[in-house]
Amino acid sequence: MITRRAAIALLPVLALCACGQRDAPAVAVANGEAPAPAAPAATPTALPARAGPASAPTGILTCRAQIGAAAAARKVATCRNVSPATHPPCNAANSCALIDDEIARSCALFDGKGAPMAGCTVDPKSAQAAAEVVRRYYDAIGARDYATAWAQWGENGRPGQTLDAFTRGFADTRAVRVTIGTPGRGDGAAGSVYQPVPVTVDATLADGRRQRFIGTYVLRRVNDVDGASAAQLRWHIDSAKLRETPAAPR
Repeated sequence: MITRRAAIALLPVLALCACGQRDAPAVAVANGEAPAPAAPAATPTALPARAGPASAPTGILTCRAQIGAAAAARKVATCRNVSPATHPPCNAANSCALIDDEIARSCALFDGKGAPMAGCTVDPKSAQAAAEVVRRYYDAIGARDYATAWAQWGENGRPGQTLDAFTRGFADTRAVRVTIGTPGRGDGAAGSVYQPVPVTVDATLADGRRQRFIGTYVLRRVNDVDGASAAQLRWHIDSAKLRETPAAPR
């Protein structure tokens, strides 16, 4: 049985559930729904200590520290190859999630004429690209890069919550892992496309307790409507519907 204090501790995980822009409820815990089919488990991402490397913003785990200098350099090179940005998101001192987000943003600007740039291997309109948003969301949380995680909800972040409040919600979270299932069939409505992505979320709290949630994210993008901005044409998290289930044994 979850105490009031434990329920409050669930908030870091439930930060992925916000009031969506669809009519369906944004959050449903213990609603009796069956879990969606899951893909092979992802590698757990441990949350680093708050005092991050001096070369990165306070608390953020750098991409170099996450995957090693050589792999980070390759990721940065891909980012610089595709990115038109003059600011430095393509830097190994940033989180890998931020670099990956810049790669995805840049690839989404491709107009479809000619061969896509090297590094743009995922169709930005595909269900796979939608699933990658969820993966980046958790990669960013794992690196304590909460600004990048928050931005996966869209240009203005998670609806109804400031970035500061979003960040504070993870104070008691030590580690988190997401397993992405096979995306369901997308559907369109009112000029937008909605893509369901099933997930299993495993979290470890600072006191060692483990929690598991299963459910579905819904990703949304504008469906090539005239006048839509580049940001609107990209997938972003629209809502999430999860329920708690017993955590996996140690």
